Parts: sequence; C-alpha cells; structure tokens
Amino acid sequence: MPSPPPDPPERVLIVDDAPENLSVLAAALEPEGYEILTAQSGPAALKVATLARPNLVLLDIVMPEMDGLETCRRLKELDSCRDIPIIFITARGDMESVTAGFQAGAVDYIVKPFQAEETLSRVATHLRLARLNRELLEKNKALEARTAELTAEIERRQRAESAFHQADAKLSIISGLEAARWNLAGLVGSSRHIRKLAADIQRLHPFANTSVLVTGESGTGKELVARAIHFAGPRAKEPFIPINCVAIPSELAESILFGHGKGAFTGAISDRKGCFELAHGGTLFLDEIGDMPAALQVKLLRVLEDGFVTPVGASEPRKVDVRVIAATNADLDDRMVHGSFRKDLFFRLARYTVLTPPLRDHLEDVPLLAGHFLRAFAAEMGFKPPGIHQDALRILGSHSYPGNVRELRNIIERALIESGGGEITPEHLAHLAPAHPASPAARAAKTQFAAGLPLNLAEAEDILIQRALQETGGNIANAARLLGVHRTRIYRKLAQEEPAEAG
Repeated sequence: MPSPPPDPPERVLIVDDAPENLSVLAAALEPEGYEILTAQSGPAALKVATLARPNLVLLDIVMPEMDGLETCRRLKELDSCRDIPIIFITARGDMESVTAGFQAGAVDYIVKPFQAEETLSRVATHLRLARLNRELLEKNKALEARTAELTAEIERRQRAESAFHQADAKLSIISGLEAARWNLAGLVGSSRHIRKLAADIQRLHPFANTSVLVTGESGTGKELVARAIHFAGPRAKEPFIPINCVAIPSELAESILFGHGKGAFTGAISDRKGCFELAHGGTLFLDEIGDMPAALQVKLLRVLEDGFVTPVGASEPRKVDVRVIAATNADLDDRMVHGSFRKDLFFRLARYTVLTPPLRDHLEDVPLLAGHFLRAFAAEMGFKPPGIHQDALRILGSHSYPGNVRELRNIIERALIESGGGEITPEHLAHLAPAHPASPAARAAKTQFAAGLPLNLAEAEDILIQRALQETGGNIANAARLLGVHRTRIYRKLAQEEPAEAG
C-alpha cells in the first residue's frame, strides 16, 4: 500500500523594506524547512498574501507608503487572510508600539536586532497554534454538521412516530365508528355467508387465547370481524389495538411493536411501550400481515411462541398476555411458496381461519346493508332515514362491487348527499356502471356449456375447476375467486386427482 504524500512545507511571508533584514530572516528560517516569501512594502504584501496564502507573516512596522499597522489591518479585512497569524518586527519594544500592534491584529512581536533562536521559537509556536486552531475549527464544523444530521434524524423519527401514532389513533376512532355502522354484533345480512361468519365468531367465544387469521378481499370488513371477535369474547373489556403492517415506518417497526428504552437509538428520548404491551390482556390486530418484513416475522413468531417481548435497547424480556388476530387480502399460500412469508408464522397465526366473503357472493344482502348504511348516515347528517326506490335497489343488486361492502357504503353515502336527504332513486346512482345483459350469443354459449356438463356432481366440479384454472392461467386463488369457493377446496380436489405412488 503506497504511503500518503508528505505535507507541503509551511509558507512564511517576510515583509520589510530593508533587503538586509529579509536576508537575515530568510537565512534563519529556510534551514528549518519553511518556504520563504518576501515583500518590501505593504501593497506588495497584500498581493502576495492574497495569491500565496502564507501560513504566517513576519511584518515590519515602520515602512514607507503603508506602514505595518495599516498593512496588518488590511490583511485582517480579507476573508482569505483573516486567520493568518502575524508577528510584528519592531525596533521599539515600548508598550505603546506593542499595544498598537496587538490592536491591529498581531499575535506577537519580535524586537530588532533579531535573535535567531527566539525568532525560530516564536515562528514555530504560532504556526503550531495556527494548525491546532484550524484542526479545532474543522472538528467544530464536523461536529456541527453531525449535530445537524442527528437533529434532523431525531426530528424525522419523531415526525414518523407521531404521524404513525396519529394515524393509528385516527384508525381506531374510524374503526370504532364503522363497527357501530356495521352493527357487527348482529352482522348485517341474512345470507348463508353472513350466517357462517356469525357462527365462526360465536364459535371462538370460549377460546380467548387462540390466534385467528382473517382472510378476504379488500373492503370485506376484516378489521370489523376482528373487532367482533374481540368484543364478543372474554377479552372485551381489555384493549383492542389495531396496527396496519403496511403503514409502519420500517425504521420504527420493531420499536412500535415491542417498545424501546431511553437512548436505544437516535430520537429515543424516553421509554416507550410497544403495541404488544399496550394490548396486554386484550387483542392486537395485525392488518395486512402478508406485507410484514421478513426480519420482523421472525421476532413476531418468537413473541407468539413464548409470550415475551424485548424492547429495543432493553436487556430483559417482558411477559405479555395478548391475543393476536391477523388479517390479509394477500395469497399467503403463494407468498409461502416464494419464501416471502414464513410457513411457521402462518401456522402459528392460522390456529383458526375466518373468511370474509366478497359482496358479489351474497348480493341478496345488499338491500339490508344499504338500508343499514342509509340509517347510519342519515343519523349522522341529521336526516330522517329516507327510502330507496325499487329501481335503485335493482341497480344496487346488479352491481359487481369490486370494492365490496366498503364500496356499497360509499355509494350509499354519496347517494344520500346527492338526494339531499330524500328518497334514493336511480338518478342518484348514475355514476355506477350499468349492468349489461348478456348477448343472445353469450346466453346460448352458456346454455351449451351447461348442457355438456355431466349430471354427476363430482365430475361436473372437476370440469368447472379445470375450466377456471384455464381461464386464470393456473392461478388457484383467482380460480377459487371465479368459482366463488375457498381455494382450499381446489387444493383438496387437485390432491385427490394425484396418482398414488407405486408401492
């Protein structure tokens, strides 16, 4: 490895109108390795100092045209020369001359005739002091820059944490209001899907510690089902803490879930409990669990297995009693296959699974849901609940609802605003895409396909599953959605068709 280049020699500017003085000083300094610059007047010294930036100036006081005191003052006015140490050369050592020199900006003085040892000692001392001063200034600048970085980092973390907790508090309030709107104690609807959902929630009542995985498309009410499980069970009087795994800032994720101690990281100005400790005795709801970072999945699994959390920066774990309900609209089977979601965490979370059905699978509940939302929004807006025209109900009943029940809720709220509190009619639903009746050719194709199905139910199911898989490119989750069944049914069917291995 090559050695670093040597430091350049330090420059000393000697200013004196007498050439013999320049020669004497240069002869004393050059053998010490200094680079010598000279000037014989004040204006010449200003030019040399500006161009060459010497490390030190030896300046005669008595000079024609511009004396040393004025030259010193001019040098100190220049940004490039302000920090250069100046040592006056004077034939007079009286207090008045010395004081005038210091007031002009000099750091020391040498009395003529020169003493070589004294001159070398003072030059070396002030050069060393200048170096130390420069190093101190550089370190102060670096310290100020680092302090600014740390301050900015603290402010950024505090903003991120504050924004997260504000959003989390807002989410809790909104979710509470929507739980009232949806009347989850009764689960609005009378279809078999809603009855099954209610039965699943009721079935969980005695099992206060069982972790639950709620699956379903976006807008089907997964969090509200989680709230219903919590408030219908023995933990109802304890906290329900909802967390959206997507909304957690990555740098704060571990701290938000498990807490941190004072000084654990930049911005940790006090101890803070994590969501597990805040939910102690109650329920922690982890929404969008499929998007949790892999590193955090490992730590979550450990907490689920042993019931202890270790705050960031803490040495001792803390016992927590928390029921975890997780939710996702992602295909966790697919994510486990591709390694982005841990299988052991899935099996730990999915001790019991609840599926929230898409609204298109229970359109018969649309009138009840629409009436429920209408009453809730009318009460909020101060209206007497209006009716819904039959033609409007038919439009609502024929919509596909890609946004599920959340979309229906928004449709009703908008319709109530447009109606001004009056009856909801088709004109208030004009923004919905009209349902297009199937063409005669399409109806004939469906009839022909149905006629070609065998009357044996199991065989017909095989054909329908294969058809759905063909149309979805082999995607089991999409095929299950197309058929209106849970994907586990397709998995079981495909497993039954696998040939047995030869024994």
